[in-house]
Amino acid sequence: MKKWQWSVCAAAGVICAGAALSWAQVVRVETAPDKALNHIAPNQALGAGVDRISVEAINKTLTPEALAQTAPSGWGPITYRQNTELSIEAWHWNPAGTWSDSRGRGYFTGSSALGAPIDYSFGYTLPRRGSTRNDGTGNSGYSMLTDGDLRTFWKSNPYLSKRYTGEDDTLHPQWILIDLKRKENINALRIAWAEPYARRYQIQYWNGEDPIGKPTQGVWIALPDGVVSAGRGGTETIHFSGEALPIQFLRIVMSESSNTCDADGPSDPRNCLGYAVRELYVGSLSADGGFHDAVRHVADQDQTTTYTSSVDPWHEPSGLQNKLQAQVGFDKFYTSGVTHGLPAMIPIAMAYNQPEDAVEELRYLEARHYPISYVEMGEEVDGQYMPPEDYAALYIQFARALHAFDPKLKLGGPAFQGSNDDIQTWADAQGRVSWLQRFLDYLKQHNSLNELSFFSFEHYPLEPCKFSWDALYDEPRLVSHILQVWKADGLPEDIPVFITESNLSAGASEAYFNNFSALWLADYVGSFLSSGGDGLYFFHYLPLKSYRGCNNSMGNFGMFRVDANYKIAQPLAQFFSSQMLIGEWLQPGGDRHAIYPASSTWDDGAGHSLVTAYAALRPDKKWSVLLVNRDQENAHTVRVVFQAGEHGAERGFTGEVESSLFGSGQYQWHAEGVQPMSHPDSPEEQAYSAKSTEGYAYPDGPLVRKNLPAGEFSIPAASIMVLKGSVPDGQ
Repeated sequence: MKKWQWSVCAAAGVICAGAALSWAQVVRVETAPDKALNHIAPNQALGAGVDRISVEAINKTLTPEALAQTAPSGWGPITYRQNTELSIEAWHWNPAGTWSDSRGRGYFTGSSALGAPIDYSFGYTLPRRGSTRNDGTGNSGYSMLTDGDLRTFWKSNPYLSKRYTGEDDTLHPQWILIDLKRKENINALRIAWAEPYARRYQIQYWNGEDPIGKPTQGVWIALPDGVVSAGRGGTETIHFSGEALPIQFLRIVMSESSNTCDADGPSDPRNCLGYAVRELYVGSLSADGGFHDAVRHVADQDQTTTYTSSVDPWHEPSGLQNKLQAQVGFDKFYTSGVTHGLPAMIPIAMAYNQPEDAVEELRYLEARHYPISYVEMGEEVDGQYMPPEDYAALYIQFARALHAFDPKLKLGGPAFQGSNDDIQTWADAQGRVSWLQRFLDYLKQHNSLNELSFFSFEHYPLEPCKFSWDALYDEPRLVSHILQVWKADGLPEDIPVFITESNLSAGASEAYFNNFSALWLADYVGSFLSSGGDGLYFFHYLPLKSYRGCNNSMGNFGMFRVDANYKIAQPLAQFFSSQMLIGEWLQPGGDRHAIYPASSTWDDGAGHSLVTAYAALRPDKKWSVLLVNRDQENAHTVRVVFQAGEHGAERGFTGEVESSLFGSGQYQWHAEGVQPMSHPDSPEEQAYSAKSTEGYAYPDGPLVRKNLPAGEFSIPAASIMVLKGSVPDGQ
């Protein structure tokens, strides 16, 4: 902490040496025009997301009454989140459409015909699934590779074969990974092939700790006798080692297909492409030739775990097993008012889909004259463990099909799941492990980088259920760091960067309800825009029910507490934080703001800045400074200094300064079972809190707005303050 002597020459708005003694922290704003960090329009850069929810929630939240209460949060454009790929499902964006097989199954293409409005759309399970689970929400199904049923089988995605990629199949090898959960002494693998089978494949083991969670901390090693160059299908037993070896992770890499057709025959070439396996057995061969299996064959999540590089999107009408959870139908989405009349970011399914369906989806939306800002290609493909070259091959196929329909569509992805560092995968032949670098290189090598109009990823920075207060100090560094990582991976400077889904963590808890989440949100938005990000989307925009999450505490990803009928009972902390950001710090609407560098001088002795600052020059010519006091116990006094360059005159606000404040004086969350010192004052709140199992907030707003004289400003502990005012020109 430093001692400063200041007095304010109020008439001129300059800061002069004087007699007044203050311990105020200095917030310094760089105002030279060439120092601007970013230029954004709030109604393009700050949006929110709508995801797959219950049919009941769709009916009760996409209503004028509910949306009227969400609108004051300020979030503008909406991104439509596509959850079905996280669930390893095929998405029927339109319930009406056609099946590829005359028997009413196979590959489904939604209809672009303008029939009855679409209120709901659903995901269908994939009967040729090969992954027991993934990194998303696909944990309700199971793999067909160890389900104990020889009638079922896994099959790879036919769109990754030469017929569709135009490349030799050796450039897109498909793999199966088996996790035995502990090291077992094994020396043999038995494969019950379906059609098509692999003529050429290799069996490898992992010499590290965890090939899924730590893909760069180990390598795949070919087993001595695990190379098969003339596979014949049927059931093959490979005695890959003379003696049993202690192995936990085994991988089968397939590089040449028989291209023989499954039972549905050659009428559809997709039936004859890729690789298919009915069941896997891993164990040991005894001297008498007996096979001793270590695999647990059951049709549930407790089976021996397998992962696969891809899945055939072939499915059947019976795959619609959950009619209670739905994606919002496009017509309800666009006509409900949730989009605010702005163009929306729309997804297509890609990992478990075919290009024709994506084209029909966009054809339908354009025929309805629904405005589209961007098209996001797939959902969290890194969470499906898809190799970057495979995603890139699919991306090019889908992009070319979509652009053949409408060359103006702005396509992008890959919608990485939340990560604080580079997405890494198993090293390729050149030793490269960066997923994004390899994806971008593939596009360049295939003259298709121009198909990437934007880059997207998600941001859930905190580890679920392991929050500490000090985690708040990390956010500015985390979000600025990950943007630098993407640039270092080779992302071109002229490609916009969007965070298309974001909140504290992937696991909900009561941290979402208290001021912790509000402070985090302010720092996240301020630091992302100050780091050059082009747009972000808060998750989740609609008022949804709470549920028990981390450590059995209540939580949700929204801005409201609702009752059993989805009626909003009260706003939560992130609602007020949103208002501070979009309605106070920034000027709502489509006019451009310039974001400038701002810094503060006070830390906690451990290198943490207690007060962070973010500065914007608004279209109304006011300077606006967002201040976040992350000190949960102490107020801090600040003085804001504006300076154009190192040698420019130091200036301050002139006249009255418009201030907005949100903190513990305006909002306090009282968790379940905690007796607050104050109580809800309205009969409705009293009645609700008496029945609530999740706690309640009191007071619960509103923000405090005051005009203050220029000078020093006190920010209460754990609070957000916005200061807006005029600053004289100066050099």
